[in-house]
Amino acid sequence: MDFSAPTLWWILAGVLVAVELATGTFYLLMLATGAVAGALAAHAGLSASAEIVAAAIVGGGATAVWHWRRARAPRSAPAQSNRDVLLDIGATVQVAAWNDRGTARVQHRGAEWSARYAGAGQPAPGPHRIVAIEGNELHLAPAP
Repeated sequence: MDFSAPTLWWILAGVLVAVELATGTFYLLMLATGAVAGALAAHAGLSASAEIVAAAIVGGGATAVWHWRRARAPRSAPAQSNRDVLLDIGATVQVAAWNDRGTARVQHRGAEWSARYAGAGQPAPGPHRIVAIEGNELHLAPAP
């Protein structure tokens, strides 16, 4: 069976998309876009070297632009203090008393939790805001 040049480019694009779906590497979609550019160049009747150059420019350029865009994007907060991951971040709890190690036991959502002081200065009883959760320990700062 003899495949034409555009068919080989389309097969390569399909394989790259399939591998991307299996691995979750978004960069492979950019390379698949380059393969599509190579297929379109082949459909236009360009030479094999022009097809390769088109695929390299589009795929490499798209990969470079995506990498540059990701590098400039702000990083999300670590998971233990990210409200998008842990919905308890920002909730208020009442601390009755702190022990001398800066820890306490607090009630939150119907259960008793260990808490650690994460604010500035000395811990004082009263309302505190959850700023992070590490394992089963709440990190608290004074509520504003």
